[in-house]
Amino acid sequence: MTPLARSLALALAVFLVRGTEASGQPVPRAAGSPASLVPSGFVVTGEIRGDLNRDGEEDRVLIVKGTRKEYFFMHDQRGLLDRNRRGIIIALGNRGGHEVVLSNLDCFSSENEDGGVYFAPEPSVEIRRGSLVVHYAHGRYGYWACTFRYQGGDFELIGFDRSENRGPVTERSVSMNFMTRRIRIRQQVDTDADGTRGERFRETWQSFALPERILLRAIRDFEAFDIDRLLAPARR
Repeated sequence: MTPLARSLALALAVFLVRGTEASGQPVPRAAGSPASLVPSGFVVTGEIRGDLNRDGEEDRVLIVKGTRKEYFFMHDQRGLLDRNRRGIIIALGNRGGHEVVLSNLDCFSSENEDGGVYFAPEPSVEIRRGSLVVHYAHGRYGYWACTFRYQGGDFELIGFDRSENRGPVTERSVSMNFMTRRIRIRQQVDTDADGTRGERFRETWQSFALPERILLRAIRDFEAFDIDRLLAPARR
């Protein structure tokens, strides 16, 4: 195994968890309405519709949130906060009803996390060209996004993108294609005499090996995904 492959395997162990249900909660396998897709102890906070398996039927993606009382607490300045984690349920259309094919019930942090001197990155989920995109916006500091495709009976990571910004200017961007095993890195090289940044980049490409498929159902915590750990050996 190459050094990069070993690093990938180590990184995956940090944020992946074996098994099909991260929370251990039972989830209905088939249902006709969104409410019946959600297990006890969770509420729906968002819903997206689209065709994820290209069969012409409407699929549903539900963002859910736990309701456990022990994760409510009184903050000195912000008042009562709910720090129950959030998760995702995906139900594919099936002859007028829907069948749950994936549930990962606590892979997202709550919306009430402490971002320190800046707000905490906030996830959003959308269906884009038949793929599921989990996007984290971080304001003036940029964003990162994971793209999953339904293939082989599961939702597999096929792309990772990150932009590191200083205000409106991109300083570095990374685009990782898990299908071709190729990484594009664009580094800002245009620095004016007064220290301001322009928009001129040095672009490099790298190849990588992947020890195993990265599946959405196995991601324990999206905030723990560290692409630098994957790229570090290749930059030496």
